[in-house]
Amino acid sequence: MSSVKKMQDLLLEWYDRHQRVMPWRARAGQRPNPYHVWLSEIMLQQTTVVTVGPYFNKFISLWPNINKLAEANLDDLLAAWAGLGYYARARNLHKCAVMVSTNLKGRFPEKVEELLELPGVGPYTAAAISSIAFNQPAVAVDGNVERVVSRFFGVEDPLPLSKPAIKVGAEKLARGCARPGDFTQAFMELGATVCTPRKPKCMECPWRQACVARKAGIQEDLPRKVPKKARPVRYGKVFWVTRGGQDFLIEKRSASGLYEGMYQLPTTAWIEDKKAVAGLPLPEALGKKKSQPMNVSVRHSFTHFDLVLDLWLVQLAEKAAINGIWVSRERMERYALPTLMKKAINLCPDDRKSKKKYNKNRKVDGDKR
Repeated sequence: MSSVKKMQDLLLEWYDRHQRVMPWRARAGQRPNPYHVWLSEIMLQQTTVVTVGPYFNKFISLWPNINKLAEANLDDLLAAWAGLGYYARARNLHKCAVMVSTNLKGRFPEKVEELLELPGVGPYTAAAISSIAFNQPAVAVDGNVERVVSRFFGVEDPLPLSKPAIKVGAEKLARGCARPGDFTQAFMELGATVCTPRKPKCMECPWRQACVARKAGIQEDLPRKVPKKARPVRYGKVFWVTRGGQDFLIEKRSASGLYEGMYQLPTTAWIEDKKAVAGLPLPEALGKKKSQPMNVSVRHSFTHFDLVLDLWLVQLAEKAAINGIWVSRERMERYALPTLMKKAINLCPDDRKSKKKYNKNRKVDGDKR
Protein backbone atom coordinates (compact mmCIF):
# COMPACT_ATOMS: atom_id res chain seq x y z
CA MET A 1 0.00 0.00 0.00
CA SER A 2 1.42 3.40 -1.00
CA SER A 3 1.97 5.99 1.70
CA VAL A 4 -0.59 8.31 0.04
CA LYS A 5 -3.21 5.54 -0.09
CA LYS A 6 -2.52 4.80 3.57
CA MET A 7 -3.02 8.47 4.50
CA GLN A 8 -6.29 8.55 2.58
CA ASP A 9 -7.57 5.41 4.27
CA LEU A 10 -6.63 6.70 7.72
CA LEU A 11 -8.38 10.02 7.13
CA LEU A 12 -11.54 8.47 5.68
CA GLU A 13 -11.77 5.94 8.53
CA TRP A 14 -11.49 8.83 10.99
CA TYR A 15 -14.11 10.84 9.06
CA ASP A 16 -16.58 7.96 8.96
CA ARG A 17 -16.45 7.84 12.75
CA HIS A 18 -16.24 11.53 13.64
CA GLN A 19 -17.91 13.63 10.95
CA ARG A 20 -20.27 16.28 12.26
CA VAL A 21 -23.94 16.32 11.34
CA MET A 22 -24.73 19.42 9.26
CA PRO A 23 -28.03 20.32 7.62
CA TRP A 24 -26.44 20.48 4.16
CA ARG A 25 -24.32 17.35 4.48
CA ALA A 26 -25.65 14.11 2.96
CA ARG A 27 -26.03 11.18 5.34
CA ALA A 28 -24.15 7.94 4.71
CA GLY A 29 -25.58 6.20 1.66
CA GLN A 30 -27.34 9.35 0.37
CA ARG A 31 -26.34 11.33 -2.71
CA PRO A 32 -25.45 14.96 -1.96
CA ASN A 33 -27.90 17.60 -3.14
CA PRO A 34 -25.92 19.99 -5.42
CA TYR A 35 -28.21 22.89 -4.47
CA HIS A 36 -27.51 22.30 -0.76
CA VAL A 37 -23.77 21.97 -1.38
CA TRP A 38 -23.59 25.18 -3.44
CA LEU A 39 -25.75 27.19 -1.02
CA SER A 40 -23.76 26.08 2.02
CA GLU A 41 -20.40 26.74 0.38
CA ILE A 42 -21.41 30.29 -0.55
CA MET A 43 -22.69 30.93 2.96
CA LEU A 44 -19.59 29.44 4.59
CA GLN A 45 -17.22 31.85 2.85
CA GLN A 46 -15.69 33.98 5.64
CA THR A 47 -18.33 32.63 8.07
CA THR A 48 -18.47 29.87 10.67
CA VAL A 49 -20.48 26.64 10.56
CA VAL A 50 -22.35 27.59 13.76
CA THR A 51 -23.45 30.91 12.24
CA VAL A 52 -24.46 29.47 8.89
CA GLY A 53 -26.73 26.66 10.17
CA PRO A 54 -29.86 28.76 10.94
CA TYR A 55 -29.45 30.81 7.74
CA PHE A 56 -29.18 27.67 5.62
CA ASN A 57 -32.32 26.21 7.18
CA LYS A 58 -34.18 29.49 6.64
CA PHE A 59 -33.21 29.60 2.95
CA ILE A 60 -34.18 25.98 2.37
CA SER A 61 -37.58 26.55 3.96
CA LEU A 62 -38.21 29.68 1.87
CA TRP A 63 -36.64 28.48 -1.38
CA PRO A 64 -36.36 24.65 -1.37
CA ASN A 65 -34.66 24.40 -4.77
CA ILE A 66 -32.63 26.42 -7.25
CA ASN A 67 -35.64 27.31 -9.38
CA LYS A 68 -37.53 28.75 -6.40
CA LEU A 69 -34.49 30.78 -5.40
CA ALA A 70 -34.20 32.13 -8.96
CA GLU A 71 -37.82 33.36 -8.70
CA ALA A 72 -37.18 35.11 -5.38
CA ASN A 73 -37.32 38.88 -5.09
CA LEU A 74 -33.80 40.17 -4.44
CA ASP A 75 -35.01 42.37 -1.55
CA ASP A 76 -36.53 39.30 0.12
CA LEU A 77 -33.30 37.36 -0.37
CA LEU A 78 -31.21 40.20 1.08
CA ALA A 79 -33.57 40.44 4.07
CA ALA A 80 -33.15 36.71 4.75
CA TRP A 81 -29.37 37.11 4.39
CA ALA A 82 -29.14 40.16 6.69
CA GLY A 83 -26.63 39.60 9.47
CA LEU A 84 -24.63 36.99 7.57
CA GLY A 85 -22.38 39.67 6.08
CA TYR A 86 -20.35 40.01 2.87
CA TYR A 87 -23.52 40.95 1.01
CA ALA A 88 -22.02 40.68 -2.47
CA ARG A 89 -22.34 36.93 -1.88
CA ALA A 90 -26.12 37.27 -1.62
CA ARG A 91 -26.39 39.31 -4.81
CA ASN A 92 -24.22 36.80 -6.66
CA LEU A 93 -26.24 33.97 -5.13
CA HIS A 94 -29.35 35.33 -6.83
CA LYS A 95 -27.55 35.92 -10.14
CA CYS A 96 -26.20 32.37 -10.05
CA ALA A 97 -29.61 30.90 -9.27
CA VAL A 98 -31.13 32.73 -12.23
CA MET A 99 -28.36 31.54 -14.54
CA VAL A 100 -28.58 27.90 -13.46
CA SER A 101 -32.38 27.90 -13.56
CA THR A 102 -32.67 29.70 -16.90
CA ASN A 103 -29.62 28.63 -18.91
CA LEU A 104 -28.86 25.21 -17.40
CA LYS A 105 -32.43 23.98 -16.77
CA GLY A 106 -31.88 23.94 -13.02
CA ARG A 107 -28.88 21.60 -13.09
CA PHE A 108 -25.47 22.56 -11.76
CA PRO A 109 -22.49 21.66 -13.96
CA GLU A 110 -20.18 18.97 -12.57
CA LYS A 111 -16.76 20.12 -13.78
CA VAL A 112 -14.66 22.81 -12.11
CA GLU A 113 -14.12 24.68 -15.38
CA GLU A 114 -17.87 25.00 -15.97
CA LEU A 115 -18.64 25.90 -12.37
CA LEU A 116 -16.12 28.76 -12.55
CA GLU A 117 -18.36 30.46 -15.11
CA LEU A 118 -21.12 30.92 -12.51
CA PRO A 119 -21.44 34.25 -10.60
CA GLY A 120 -19.82 34.19 -7.17
CA VAL A 121 -18.04 30.86 -7.74
CA GLY A 122 -14.24 31.02 -7.42
CA PRO A 123 -11.60 28.26 -7.58
CA TYR A 124 -12.17 26.95 -4.05
CA THR A 125 -15.97 26.94 -4.28
CA ALA A 126 -15.91 25.33 -7.74
CA ALA A 127 -13.63 22.55 -6.50
CA ALA A 128 -15.75 22.01 -3.38
CA ILE A 129 -19.00 21.74 -5.35
CA SER A 130 -17.46 19.49 -8.02
CA SER A 131 -15.94 17.20 -5.43
CA ILE A 132 -18.65 17.06 -2.76
CA ALA A 133 -21.75 17.22 -4.96
CA PHE A 134 -20.51 15.15 -7.91
CA ASN A 135 -17.63 13.09 -6.47
CA GLN A 136 -15.18 14.56 -8.98
CA PRO A 137 -11.40 14.47 -8.25
CA ALA A 138 -11.13 18.20 -7.49
CA VAL A 139 -9.08 19.51 -4.57
CA ALA A 140 -10.69 22.32 -2.55
CA VAL A 141 -8.14 24.24 -0.48
CA ASP A 142 -9.65 26.42 2.23
CA GLY A 143 -8.06 27.78 5.39
CA ASN A 144 -8.54 24.50 7.22
CA VAL A 145 -6.82 22.53 4.47
CA GLU A 146 -4.00 25.07 4.29
CA ARG A 147 -3.34 24.59 8.00
CA VAL A 148 -3.39 20.77 7.80
CA VAL A 149 -1.09 20.65 4.77
CA SER A 150 1.39 23.22 6.08
CA ARG A 151 1.77 21.21 9.30
CA PHE A 152 1.76 17.77 7.67
CA PHE A 153 4.57 18.68 5.26
CA GLY A 154 6.27 21.22 7.56
CA VAL A 155 5.85 24.16 5.16
CA GLU A 156 7.59 27.04 6.92
CA ASP A 157 7.28 29.75 4.27
CA PRO A 158 4.62 32.22 5.41
CA LEU A 159 1.18 32.61 3.88
CA PRO A 160 0.28 33.80 1.31
CA LEU A 161 3.71 33.03 -0.21
CA SER A 162 3.31 29.34 0.63
CA LYS A 163 -0.05 28.91 -1.13
CA PRO A 164 1.40 27.27 -4.28
CA ALA A 165 3.38 24.73 -2.23
CA ILE A 166 0.35 24.00 -0.06
CA LYS A 167 -1.84 23.42 -3.13
CA VAL A 168 0.71 20.97 -4.50
CA GLY A 169 0.78 19.16 -1.16
CA ALA A 170 -3.02 18.97 -1.00
CA GLU A 171 -3.21 17.57 -4.52
CA LYS A 172 -0.60 14.95 -3.65
CA LEU A 173 -2.57 13.76 -0.62
CA ALA A 174 -5.85 13.64 -2.58
CA ARG A 175 -4.51 12.07 -5.78
CA GLY A 176 -6.31 8.89 -6.84
CA CYS A 177 -8.68 8.78 -3.86
CA ALA A 178 -11.66 6.49 -4.49
CA ARG A 179 -13.97 8.77 -2.47
CA PRO A 180 -13.03 12.31 -3.52
CA GLY A 181 -16.18 13.95 -2.14
CA ASP A 182 -15.75 12.40 1.29
CA PHE A 183 -12.02 13.10 1.23
CA THR A 184 -12.64 16.81 0.55
CA GLN A 185 -15.02 17.04 3.50
CA ALA A 186 -12.73 14.97 5.72
CA PHE A 187 -9.77 17.21 4.88
CA MET A 188 -11.70 20.32 5.94
CA GLU A 189 -13.22 18.56 8.96
CA LEU A 190 -9.79 17.58 10.24
CA GLY A 191 -8.65 21.20 10.17
CA ALA A 192 -11.84 22.49 11.73
CA THR A 193 -12.06 20.06 14.65
CA VAL A 194 -8.60 18.56 15.30
CA CYS A 195 -5.83 20.48 13.53
CA THR A 196 -7.11 23.76 14.95
CA PRO A 197 -5.27 27.11 14.85
CA ARG A 198 -4.47 26.99 18.57
CA LYS A 199 -3.83 23.93 20.72
CA PRO A 200 -4.29 21.32 17.98
CA LYS A 201 -5.48 17.94 19.27
CA CYS A 202 -2.56 16.01 17.82
CA MET A 203 -3.25 12.80 19.76
CA GLU A 204 -6.67 12.59 18.05
CA CYS A 205 -5.24 13.11 14.56
CA PRO A 206 -5.16 10.12 12.17
CA TRP A 207 -2.05 11.59 10.51
CA ARG A 208 -0.05 12.31 13.66
CA GLN A 209 2.62 9.65 12.98
CA ALA A 210 3.57 11.20 9.64
CA CYS A 211 3.12 14.90 10.53
CA VAL A 212 6.41 16.80 10.08
CA ALA A 213 5.38 19.73 12.30
CA ARG A 214 4.34 17.46 15.17
CA LYS A 215 7.64 15.60 15.04
CA ALA A 216 9.51 18.90 15.18
CA GLY A 217 7.24 20.33 17.89
CA ILE A 218 6.29 23.37 15.76
CA GLN A 219 2.67 22.52 15.00
CA GLU A 220 1.34 25.60 16.78
CA ASP A 221 3.76 27.81 14.86
CA LEU A 222 2.42 26.77 11.44
CA PRO A 223 1.20 28.05 9.14
CA ARG A 224 3.32 31.14 9.46
CA LYS A 225 1.89 34.37 8.12
CA VAL A 226 3.33 37.59 6.75
CA PRO A 227 2.67 40.31 9.40
CA LYS A 228 -0.50 42.26 8.66
CA LYS A 229 -0.43 45.98 8.14
CA ALA A 230 -2.34 48.17 10.57
CA ARG A 231 -6.02 48.35 9.58
CA PRO A 232 -7.16 51.79 8.42
CA VAL A 233 -10.12 53.38 10.18
CA ARG A 234 -12.89 55.38 8.54
CA TYR A 235 -15.34 57.70 10.27
CA GLY A 236 -18.77 59.15 9.65
CA LYS A 237 -22.19 60.00 11.06
CA VAL A 238 -25.40 57.97 11.13
CA PHE A 239 -28.76 59.60 11.86
CA TRP A 240 -31.70 58.44 13.99
CA VAL A 241 -34.62 60.32 12.43
CA THR A 242 -38.02 60.35 14.18
CA ARG A 243 -41.21 62.39 13.90
CA GLY A 244 -43.02 61.99 17.20
CA GLY A 245 -43.90 58.28 17.16
CA GLN A 246 -42.22 54.90 17.27
CA ASP A 247 -41.32 54.95 13.57
CA PHE A 248 -37.85 55.87 12.35
CA LEU A 249 -36.44 56.62 8.91
CA ILE A 250 -34.50 54.20 6.73
CA GLU A 251 -33.47 54.45 3.09
CA LYS A 252 -32.39 52.03 0.39
CA ARG A 253 -28.70 52.21 -0.42
CA SER A 254 -28.26 52.72 -4.15
CA ALA A 255 -24.47 53.11 -4.24
CA SER A 256 -22.53 50.13 -5.51
CA GLY A 257 -20.12 48.23 -3.29
CA LEU A 258 -20.70 47.58 0.40
CA TYR A 259 -24.39 47.16 1.28
CA GLU A 260 -25.53 47.74 -2.30
CA GLY A 261 -29.31 47.32 -2.52
CA MET A 262 -29.71 47.06 1.27
CA TYR A 263 -31.37 49.42 3.73
CA GLN A 264 -29.74 51.76 6.23
CA LEU A 265 -30.29 54.63 8.56
CA PRO A 266 -29.36 57.88 6.76
CA THR A 267 -25.58 58.21 6.87
CA THR A 268 -22.84 60.47 5.64
CA ALA A 269 -19.86 59.46 3.56
CA TRP A 270 -17.20 57.43 5.39
CA ILE A 271 -13.91 59.32 5.53
CA GLU A 272 -10.42 58.74 6.95
CA ASP A 273 -10.02 62.17 8.58
CA LYS A 274 -11.50 61.87 12.07
CA LYS A 275 -11.30 65.61 12.70
CA ALA A 276 -13.33 66.36 9.58
CA VAL A 277 -16.31 64.25 10.69
CA ALA A 278 -17.89 67.12 12.66
CA GLY A 279 -18.18 69.14 9.46
CA LEU A 280 -19.84 66.44 7.38
CA PRO A 281 -23.22 67.68 6.09
CA LEU A 282 -26.50 65.84 6.60
CA PRO A 283 -27.49 63.39 3.89
CA GLU A 284 -29.32 65.04 0.99
CA ALA A 285 -32.70 63.58 2.02
CA LEU A 286 -32.51 65.43 5.36
CA GLY A 287 -31.76 68.80 3.80
CA LYS A 288 -31.00 71.36 6.49
CA LYS A 289 -32.85 69.72 9.36
CA LYS A 290 -31.53 70.33 12.85
CA SER A 291 -29.50 67.50 14.37
CA GLN A 292 -27.83 66.91 17.68
CA PRO A 293 -25.11 64.46 18.76
CA MET A 294 -26.25 61.50 20.85
CA ASN A 295 -22.76 61.07 22.32
CA VAL A 296 -22.61 57.43 21.32
CA SER A 297 -20.84 55.68 18.45
CA VAL A 298 -20.90 52.26 16.85
CA ARG A 299 -17.81 50.46 15.61
CA HIS A 300 -17.80 47.79 12.90
CA SER A 301 -15.03 45.77 11.25
CA PHE A 302 -14.97 45.09 7.54
CA THR A 303 -12.43 42.96 5.71
CA HIS A 304 -10.05 45.82 4.91
CA PHE A 305 -10.93 48.59 7.36
CA ASP A 306 -12.68 49.48 10.62
CA LEU A 307 -15.56 51.93 10.73
CA VAL A 308 -16.68 54.27 13.53
CA LEU A 309 -20.01 56.06 13.12
CA ASP A 310 -21.22 58.74 15.54
CA LEU A 311 -24.97 58.69 16.15
CA TRP A 312 -26.93 61.91 15.67
CA LEU A 313 -30.59 62.60 16.43
CA VAL A 314 -33.00 64.38 14.07
CA GLN A 315 -36.47 65.04 15.49
CA LEU A 316 -39.04 66.15 12.91
CA ALA A 317 -42.55 67.49 13.15
CA GLU A 318 -45.19 64.75 13.32
CA LYS A 319 -46.35 65.12 9.72
CA ALA A 320 -43.05 66.15 8.17
CA ALA A 321 -42.68 64.99 4.57
CA ILE A 322 -39.35 63.46 3.73
CA ASN A 323 -38.00 60.92 1.26
CA GLY A 324 -37.43 57.48 2.74
CA ILE A 325 -39.26 54.66 4.48
CA TRP A 326 -40.74 54.92 7.96
CA VAL A 327 -40.56 51.69 9.94
CA SER A 328 -40.96 50.51 13.52
CA ARG A 329 -38.73 48.05 15.35
CA GLU A 330 -41.40 45.38 14.82
CA ARG A 331 -41.44 45.90 11.04
CA MET A 332 -37.74 46.46 10.43
CA GLU A 333 -37.04 42.73 9.99
CA ARG A 334 -38.88 42.92 6.67
CA TYR A 335 -36.01 44.99 5.30
CA ALA A 336 -32.45 43.95 4.56
CA LEU A 337 -30.70 45.89 7.31
CA PRO A 338 -27.04 44.90 7.79
CA THR A 339 -25.64 44.08 11.22
CA LEU A 340 -23.97 47.50 11.45
CA MET A 341 -27.32 49.26 11.17
CA LYS A 342 -29.05 46.91 13.61
CA LYS A 343 -26.35 47.67 16.16
CA ALA A 344 -26.88 51.39 15.62
CA ILE A 345 -30.66 51.00 16.03
CA ASN A 346 -30.14 49.13 19.30
CA LEU A 347 -28.34 52.18 20.65
CA CYS A 348 -31.23 54.50 19.86
CA PRO A 349 -34.17 55.40 22.15
CA ASP A 350 -37.16 53.07 22.11
CA ASP A 351 -40.31 55.14 22.63
CA ARG A 352 -42.13 52.05 23.90
CA LYS A 353 -39.92 52.21 26.99
CA SER A 354 -38.33 54.95 29.00
CA LYS A 355 -35.70 56.71 26.93
CA LYS A 356 -32.21 55.57 27.73
CA LYS A 357 -29.58 57.99 28.92
CA TYR A 358 -26.43 58.08 26.86
CA ASN A 359 -22.99 57.74 28.34
CA LYS A 360 -20.61 60.11 26.64
CA ASN A 361 -18.23 58.56 24.13
CA ARG A 362 -19.67 55.05 24.65
CA LYS A 363 -18.68 52.71 21.81
CA VAL A 364 -20.04 49.36 20.79
CA ASP A 365 -17.90 46.95 18.80
CA GLY A 366 -19.46 45.35 15.75
CA ASP A 367 -18.56 41.88 14.49
CA LYS A 368 -16.57 41.11 11.36
CA ARG A 369 -19.40 39.92 9.23
